[in-house]
Amino acid sequence: MTPSAILILIIVYFATLFYISHRVSKKDDGNDAFFTANKNSKWYLVAFGMIGTALSGVTFISVPGEVGAASGEQFKYFQFVLGNAIGFIIITKLLLPLYYRMNLTSIYGYIEQRMGLYSYKTAATIFLISRTVSSAFRLYLVVIVLQRFVFDYYNIPFALTVLISLLLIFSYTYRGGLKTIIITDTLQTFFLVTSVFLTIYFICDSMNLSAVSAFNEVKNSNYSQIFFFDDFLGSKFHFVKQIVGGMFVTIAMTGLDQDLMQKNLSCKNIGDAQKNMFTFTGIFVIINIFFLSVGALLYIYADKNGIAIPVDLITGKPRTDLLFPEIALNHLSTIPAIVFLLGIIAATFATTDSALTALTTSFCVDFLGMGKAENSHKQNTVRKRHIVHISFSALIFLVILIFNSINDSSVVGMIFKVASYTYGPLLGLYAFGLFQKSRNVNDKLVPFICLLAPFLTYIINENSKILFSGYVFDNELIVLNGLLTYLGLFLTSSHSSKKISF
Repeated sequence: MTPSAILILIIVYFATLFYISHRVSKKDDGNDAFFTANKNSKWYLVAFGMIGTALSGVTFISVPGEVGAASGEQFKYFQFVLGNAIGFIIITKLLLPLYYRMNLTSIYGYIEQRMGLYSYKTAATIFLISRTVSSAFRLYLVVIVLQRFVFDYYNIPFALTVLISLLLIFSYTYRGGLKTIIITDTLQTFFLVTSVFLTIYFICDSMNLSAVSAFNEVKNSNYSQIFFFDDFLGSKFHFVKQIVGGMFVTIAMTGLDQDLMQKNLSCKNIGDAQKNMFTFTGIFVIINIFFLSVGALLYIYADKNGIAIPVDLITGKPRTDLLFPEIALNHLSTIPAIVFLLGIIAATFATTDSALTALTTSFCVDFLGMGKAENSHKQNTVRKRHIVHISFSALIFLVILIFNSINDSSVVGMIFKVASYTYGPLLGLYAFGLFQKSRNVNDKLVPFICLLAPFLTYIINENSKILFSGYVFDNELIVLNGLLTYLGLFLTSSHSSKKISF
């Protein structure tokens, strides 16, 4: 597929999103529509659209790529996905009812009422930093592909490719916000899911495999081991570590994250929000099975056709997350290439547009007070929201450029490694608030505790083999971070005679 054809496809794709955005936001571009979609979203649209937001381009490219990585990961990621599913259920039964009872626009309003102003601003700041960094990583991954297969052909520099991508996202989200995203993410998730199944079909067709023979080929390959029970101390792949890590990463990165929770809070009531989450969880587990299957088939196809894993043009090291685009765009026919491009663009931009909206919402509500009744009718609030939206677009742009200058490892591993440090304090804050209802925190000390806990977590992680008889942390590192935060809050808190009711 030629770079010109790819560029035309991208233009048509975004023209469709612009049209939808214009139709949705034409009659209502106010703050209620932007922040909460007027609390009138259909639960089934939210559930389906959340798939694209939760998966992102990371899942689309890096997860299949890691299946055949030299570290021997195979299908170990599915253990993590099972942990995710448990985490989603906990969110549905524990956190969503709390948010609806308190009628929150920003979920960090709970921390304000439970702990105080300093704790509230700390929680919101943690989210802003965490989501900005993780969203930049995810968008970075897709821009690498677009740069390598399209914009390098036109001698367009990497920075301009990033800028164009963010301008496109900004242009269809700045007016309608969440109200627009509920619709556009549904469309983008459709492209994402369709592309997964069609990719499997085209790869199988190119190798003359039926559905049954493809299943047996994957099952009998060296890429399909799911469960790992050996070497609990030294292996990052161990079943328990993956389940625990997956569960708590999900609770922190979804249940305590304004992004995905904002969509849930746009439903009419708690019943619809819970139906949305249960439906989403089932689809999420199933679709990840197919992503891993795509990975195995890609490596089987590469082995049979003598295709090497592409190398990073800067470091010269193999990049497993470039295998999928290499095969789809350079070794299959035009239709599979189109399917791949639609999938990766949909996956990544569904994640980034949602994150940009959530970042804007959190800053406007948590720092500018736009969610408070006394501020809701003030003039220029929409204009201020636009300025915030532009500012976060610029911030993500800068973070991507910084990451591009230093990154030399797997994007998947980097995202969850960073998340273990940034989201851990949120886990500790909410756990303390929910389970220590007869104790009050020392509000002014909370920011320092939330800085100290990640620092101690890093020290312990770097020395875990010495401290814990060879133990190696993986994603469950977020649990340690949360526990250290919880312990710090407990030791500096005081007993209250009045038990908190929420």
